[in-house]
Amino acid sequence: MTDAELEMKSLRVGTLKIEIHPNSKAAGHAAAQEAVQALQLLDALRATIGVIFATGASQLDTLHALSAIEDLPWHKVHGFHMDEYIGIPADHPSSFRRYLSENLPRQTQMKEFAAIDGAAPDPLQVCRNYAEKLRSADPQLCLLGVGENGHLAFNDPAEADFNDPLDMKIVNLDTVCRQQQAAEGWFTTYHDVPEQAITLTIPTLLRVPKLIAIVPGPRKANIIRRALEEPISTDCPATILRTHPNVTLYLDTDSASELDK
Repeated sequence: MTDAELEMKSLRVGTLKIEIHPNSKAAGHAAAQEAVQALQLLDALRATIGVIFATGASQLDTLHALSAIEDLPWHKVHGFHMDEYIGIPADHPSSFRRYLSENLPRQTQMKEFAAIDGAAPDPLQVCRNYAEKLRSADPQLCLLGVGENGHLAFNDPAEADFNDPLDMKIVNLDTVCRQQQAAEGWFTTYHDVPEQAITLTIPTLLRVPKLIAIVPGPRKANIIRRALEEPISTDCPATILRTHPNVTLYLDTDSASELDK
C-alpha cells in the first residue's frame, strides 16, 4: 500500500461515504480512480455514457488524473458541465467552457461534449435546449464540488430549491460565491465576477445515480462541517447530499479539519 492509502481515513454520515486523504492531490487521484471504475462498469452496460463534470480549483487534480489514464471509453462519453457565467464568451480566461477544454483534454475524444453558451442572446432558450440534451443523455455519473457557501453547481442558498421544477435555470450569484471565484484567482476582484449564471438545478444533479464530490482545501473546512452536521436545508445546500444513495465525498486533511475527531 502507498503512504496515501495507509493514511486515508473513511467514515459515513447516513448513506454518504467520506474519504479523508492526506492532501488534495491524493484526494483528487482517489476520486479519479472511483470515476475510472464507474466508467469501466458503464462501458459494459451502455452504448453512450452521460457524464457531468464540475469546474473550479477543487476539480483540477481529479480532471488531470482522469485525462492521464489510458483505455477509458471516452468515445462513448456524452459530456456536460454544470454551469456557466452569463455574458462571458468561451475564450474568456474564467469561462468554464475554456476551463474544461484546457483541463480535460480528453473532451476532444468524447462522443460529444455539450457546452453551455453563457454568451448566447437568449439564456432562457439555452436552459431549455441544454436541459433537453441532458435528459436525452440520461447521465449516470457526476463529478461535483461544494462551494464555500454550500452551493452545488451555482445553486447558492438563496437560489437553491430541493424541489425545483426546472432542470436548468438562471440564478443570481451571492457575494460569498463571487468572493470565492475571486479568491481562487479566476477574477481580479469579486466585483469582476458576473452577477448571474446558468446552472443545473439540484434535482437534476440528484437524479444522477452516482455522485463523486471532491472538496479539498482549508477554505472548505467550515462548510464541510456544516454540510455534515446541520439539518438538511437550503441554508447549506450541500446538506442534501446526505439523502442521495450513492455519493462519495473526497476530502483532504484541510477540508476535514473542523470535523469532530
